[in-house]
Amino acid sequence: MSAATTNATTAIVACQFCDTLNRVALDRLEDGPKCAECAKPLLLDRPVKGKDEHLSKVISGATVPVLVDFYADWCGPCRMMAPVLDELARERAGQLLVVKVNSDQNPVSPQHFGVRGIPTLVLFRDGQEVNRQVGFAPKAQIERMIDASAR
Repeated sequence: MSAATTNATTAIVACQFCDTLNRVALDRLEDGPKCAECAKPLLLDRPVKGKDEHLSKVISGATVPVLVDFYADWCGPCRMMAPVLDELARERAGQLLVVKVNSDQNPVSPQHFGVRGIPTLVLFRDGQEVNRQVGFAPKAQIERMIDASAR
């Protein structure tokens, strides 16, 4: 394995159009990654949708931290968090993968990760949970949580 291969930053994400899992080179986002199945763009400068059937692969397949937001559309604090997570995804594209999991549509994942209230943010690094935030938090607090969990 070459140094370029071992230092590559990658993530596995599901295409928002056809739901196919794709491995994306995060250090080449400017090239505009496309889905291997439908050839539509994979947009990683915003949160990606997480589903029960893909979440464990997305978490374990990333060489960057993965911030998972367990939320529901009806939840006021969850709606308040959405623009904060949009900003973080845009500002840290290629360095952080932000995944949103609708807890109503995907009940298995919140149960698996012991989510008891929403919004709950769970930060994963190398497939392992390294930090958690329950309830609304301002952007600066979420950034501190991410930065504190850095190696």
